[in-house]
Amino acid sequence: MLEFGTMAGVTMPDWAITRAAGRRGTAHPFAAIDSARTALVVIDMQVGYLHGRGGYLACAAAQEAVPQVNALATGLRAAGGTVAWVQNTHDESCLRTWTVQQSMNTPESNAARNAAMTPGSAGHALWPGLDVRDADLRVLKRRYSAFIPGTCALEPMLRARGVDTLLVAGTLTNVCCESTARDAMMLDFRTVMVSDACATTSREEHDASLAAFYATFGDVMDTAFILNRLQCRQADAA
Repeated sequence: MLEFGTMAGVTMPDWAITRAAGRRGTAHPFAAIDSARTALVVIDMQVGYLHGRGGYLACAAAQEAVPQVNALATGLRAAGGTVAWVQNTHDESCLRTWTVQQSMNTPESNAARNAAMTPGSAGHALWPGLDVRDADLRVLKRRYSAFIPGTCALEPMLRARGVDTLLVAGTLTNVCCESTARDAMMLDFRTVMVSDACATTSREEHDASLAAFYATFGDVMDTAFILNRLQCRQADAA
């Protein structure tokens, strides 16, 4: 009988569980977490996304993920791990090097997004309820994924710290979080999406994204399960 940890914040379909566990021989291939080699990567938890009114793409559900993100950050720091806050960013280079993204949207949509995600704007700032510390990493990204070469400095920062395991949290689950998590796995990181620390604009999109990732690309765990694993490893090391 395979041990299957709880996944608060998602309804994981049976097909995804059966496929993943059958292929891997375990429900959670990354349940053994070496905290010193683990980073919590928090994606786009910015005012422009979390604000209930007046934000570029309001995802008020992401506010509900804030306590879980903070708990993970606190627990991982205490265990000797890394916390990285990644901010979606627009600048002049995006107009030259990511023209396809601009071409798919109306001028009004582009103007709203570009204004909200420009450094120094109110929308670009991290959500004020987040527990951000001076020792944490702060990283800008200019694509949906934080691992596209030349658009984000996250990968070399993590490699320099010996990180091989990522806990991905933030918003939107099915866009920047999933893009980052999939690319992380392709770059040979052990990658976990945290089910109750990610959010998007509908439960259907959230569940579908996590199911697709879990079935093929990596692991999905909830905050309580991860914190318990961290505490178990600390107790074993004592």
